[in-house]
Amino acid sequence: MFKRIHHIAIICSDYEKSKDFYVNQLGFTVLAEVFREERNSYKLDLAINGLYQIELFSFENPPVRPSRPEAQGLRHLAFEVDDIEAEINRLNACGIISEPIRIDEFTGKRFTFFADPDGLPLELYEV
Repeated sequence: MFKRIHHIAIICSDYEKSKDFYVNQLGFTVLAEVFREERNSYKLDLAINGLYQIELFSFENPPVRPSRPEAQGLRHLAFEVDDIEAEINRLNACGIISEPIRIDEFTGKRFTFFADPDGLPLELYEV
């Protein structure tokens, strides 16, 4: 039986830029950072509020994956927030721009999208 999602793996094109984005701008906690010499690759383990983990990978010349318009595969990664305006203001202060806030037509909850340095769609979802 599945218990929950263990981690989400993201392959980035510019490791230092993505590391700065997820750690310094979004505020995730570094759990471990490993350089795998045989692959010339970094693996960065990140915690989100101590509950979930993102694995950020670097690889030499990773192929580009289209994310829009609605490409097949993982659609986006959503983060739960208590106050969407406060989080948008925090992101804006870091130079991260989000789309206008929308209302989920089924739940009535507010949400918005922004992107990581590689254009991966990220969502804020207010609970």
